[in-house]
Amino acid sequence: MLAITKKSRTNTLELIERINRFIAEKNPQLAGEGLELKLLDDQTPKTRASIAIMEANALVGLLVVLGMCWIFLGTRIAVLVALGVPFALAGTFAVLGSLGYTVNISVLLGVVIALGMLVDDAVVVVEAIYYRMQRGLDALAASLAAMREVFAPVTSSVLTTMAAFLPLMLLPGIVGKFMFIIPFIVTLALAISLIEAYWILPVHVVTASRTLPPADDWRARFNHLLRLKYARWLIAVLRWPRLSVAVMLLLLAGAVAAVASGLVRVQFFAFDPLRLFYVSVDMPAGAPIEQSLREAQKIEARVKQHLQPGEARNTAAYAGVKFTDTEPLYGEAYGQVVVSLLPTEGGRSVPEIVAAMRADIESMESPGKISFTMLSGGPPVTRPIRVRVRGDDPLELRAAADALAAIVRAVPGAKDVVDDDIPGRPQLVLELDREALRAAGLDAAKVARLVRLAVDGEIVAITRDRGEKVELRVRARHRGDGTLGADIFDLLNDPVALPNGQTTTLGALLRAETRIGKGVIKHYNLARAITVEADLDKKVTDTLTANRLIAEDWQKVAAQFPNTSIDFSGEMEDIRESLAAMPWLFLLGVGLIYLILAAQFRSYWQPLLILVTVPLAFTGVAFGLLISRNPLSLYTLYGVIALTGIAVNSAIVLIDAANERLRSGMSVLHAAVYAARRRVVPILITSTTTVGGLFSLAFGLAGKSLLWGPVAQAIVWGLTISTMLTLFVIPLLYWMAMRRRKAVQ
Repeated sequence: MLAITKKSRTNTLELIERINRFIAEKNPQLAGEGLELKLLDDQTPKTRASIAIMEANALVGLLVVLGMCWIFLGTRIAVLVALGVPFALAGTFAVLGSLGYTVNISVLLGVVIALGMLVDDAVVVVEAIYYRMQRGLDALAASLAAMREVFAPVTSSVLTTMAAFLPLMLLPGIVGKFMFIIPFIVTLALAISLIEAYWILPVHVVTASRTLPPADDWRARFNHLLRLKYARWLIAVLRWPRLSVAVMLLLLAGAVAAVASGLVRVQFFAFDPLRLFYVSVDMPAGAPIEQSLREAQKIEARVKQHLQPGEARNTAAYAGVKFTDTEPLYGEAYGQVVVSLLPTEGGRSVPEIVAAMRADIESMESPGKISFTMLSGGPPVTRPIRVRVRGDDPLELRAAADALAAIVRAVPGAKDVVDDDIPGRPQLVLELDREALRAAGLDAAKVARLVRLAVDGEIVAITRDRGEKVELRVRARHRGDGTLGADIFDLLNDPVALPNGQTTTLGALLRAETRIGKGVIKHYNLARAITVEADLDKKVTDTLTANRLIAEDWQKVAAQFPNTSIDFSGEMEDIRESLAAMPWLFLLGVGLIYLILAAQFRSYWQPLLILVTVPLAFTGVAFGLLISRNPLSLYTLYGVIALTGIAVNSAIVLIDAANERLRSGMSVLHAAVYAARRRVVPILITSTTTVGGLFSLAFGLAGKSLLWGPVAQAIVWGLTISTMLTLFVIPLLYWMAMRRRKAVQ
């Protein structure tokens, strides 16, 4: 059995094709020798399916984006906006190619996330031009006037989105390395789209839009009606300011309570499973490899009985190695069965297949311990439960590991509990008998030398052969071939000459004991360690709860093991590392956004007013998870941080327009209402295009992804609800704050 490891930046799909061609060429030559090459496992169908899902979601998202632009702006303007998408994507892929990146699932996710945002700046620019052309300006004058109006807010909105995504490149750990490419692509694509919106789009508009759209165009009537209805609803909100603020605070409190009370489930890691799993049997210490192989073959036969026709690609039983989530373990006591499954549409999933056979396989009569291992896509993380037991006393350490394993088994949903204390070969441990040595007139050094001569020998001289140093070693002869023989206990019968001329045996001078040696001795932070691992049914118990229960139960028995401590790692270690960094990255993103807004508005408090959209976005995410019953995952939090930069865009253009009208002499109330009425259409267009671009991925219209769906859902739910709230809350808060400032002045 040969395992093939791919080199970095090698095309996986092309590699598999080359391997298949190699097999096809060699099998005719090997047939005469009774040999055959077979591909045991091939995960590229899953890769192809994942790429197809992302491509389909990208296509659906693009169609939705264009559809939204067509509804609000018309066919001609929608086409002009759409021209910026291939320009931005072509520039993005050109930069990625020059940096040595390859196309993969993460790259495609970055493209899908950026897809809805690529047209945001173009929509605001072209809508401003379109608005002026409807009022009589020619295309060139309208373009120049529109650029003067929207340059500052559009630049700020793009920079704030970049500011939210940039800190995500600093996320530490394996998760950060895995997801670095996503914010990098979004930031790069937005920068290129900004160039297109400022320098290329206006030229296209001037060239293609020299005629004024008809005055009775249904889109003009639709946009006018939308502005009118929204203005009436906004005025109704402004008439009851205290009640409106109370409702907003109540919604925010409800979102916080939903997360804090557990109504929103927490599942930090959720991955798309690979169509592959292992069934392991850990034999008792000292079991020969032939016995381990026989047990693995028995399990393989039983596993095949539970597989449906057309479900498995191949199965194989082997011994001497055990593949795990993180590393292979070697030893004769290990037997394992690998089951490679075919990709199926609508068939049983890997967890369903394992659940169907688990009880029967684990109940098999076997001297070994049977467990299952399922692998997942995404970043390589360890099992949900992974606790190290640390101590310097080997006996106490083993007893503590057994006690910890019992605690882990008692956790609801825990399964496949194992540890990495690998048994080694039987050992003959010899201890000097001091009384016997004294009676025989021998000292310990002489007896130890006799044992060393019998087993390892002594170096008595060093010579050289053609320049190479050669050690001359002398060892006692026991058999004709100079070895100890099949039975190590023959060593105890070796004669030993005594000073008085008599003889005795080594066995009379030593105490012999047979023990099982260690297969491997592992250390963690300068102390011996045994790691206890387990999988977890996260529908029953989440990772944080399970590890908290283990910590609480360990405190009850910790006094029995005074020289032993425990250390949580595994998925918890990844969670802690990522969660510890996220608040600081969130604050860094918010700080960058504040600096950008403060520079634009030349104000300290107006950026704070805009940042009110951040808790509004969190409210949207929390209620979205509550409605959809999806868990709060690490990738959902990733989406929330990314949403910070997206959600503020609507508030930026609202307050910028209100400030402009305030400077022209309007009252605060009229400035807030007329600015909101003017900006409601571009806000709705940019929000719906972003939501539309991610809607298919979020809800699996073209295929579901457990890994990337949560990111898309967080942005979709958060942006949808926060946009609705922003359209009413920001004008209200602006009116309340500016009215008081005017009164003070």
